[in-house]
Amino acid sequence: MDRLHPPSDLQLDVALQLLRQAGVAEPKGVPGTNDWMQGLVDALVDLSSRDALTGLANRRSFEVALAREIDRVARSGEPALLLVLDIDHFKRVNDTWGHGAGDSVIKAVAGALLECVRPMDLVARTGGEEFAIVLPNCGPAFGETVAERMRRRVESMPIVVGPKQRVEVTVSVGGAFAPQWVRSTNHLWIERADQQLYLAKGQGRNRVCLEPSAVSIVSSEEKRMLFETSQFMDLE
Repeated sequence: MDRLHPPSDLQLDVALQLLRQAGVAEPKGVPGTNDWMQGLVDALVDLSSRDALTGLANRRSFEVALAREIDRVARSGEPALLLVLDIDHFKRVNDTWGHGAGDSVIKAVAGALLECVRPMDLVARTGGEEFAIVLPNCGPAFGETVAERMRRRVESMPIVVGPKQRVEVTVSVGGAFAPQWVRSTNHLWIERADQQLYLAKGQGRNRVCLEPSAVSIVSSEEKRMLFETSQFMDLE
């Protein structure tokens, strides 16, 4: 049975403590063996990509997935949708029932979102009461259906926040489609989705606002990136 001799500066006890604190099982097998060490590394990598409270993808994983989807859409031309979602009046929940109740609400909403998407979709908690969902190969009709399903699911879900205490919350959802065959950026795509989210909030919250079509208006920056890419391809 092969054993690894980890570097002296590798603090295995600290790594195992991190897993225990996150509720993650320790690697199976004999400590110090190749398989055990690989299991430990895999568990730490997965832990670093997850939001500690909800288990969803964290912002770093979301950014990586978004960039990967931008690249795929630019090459394939298939539609893709980015949804951004806020829990309405979340501060009121914390102020009324406390931060423990707020955590319960965030976890319940996270679970509801996961129930509404496909295995290929990515649901992330991007900060506080904010979530983002990346939906590959998603056209306007399907996108509207998914976003409304999320909104209705949360609206109809009483959340237990204490002994005999329940709270009901709603969400506002904004969405933008990646411009097809165009090299965009994370910032531009998120900005478009945020604009729709602000529109949903401005119209009274608890609603969905999506760009009407997968053929988004191409910004001057995206046109520049497309031109630069075309020049590069001509040189090959």
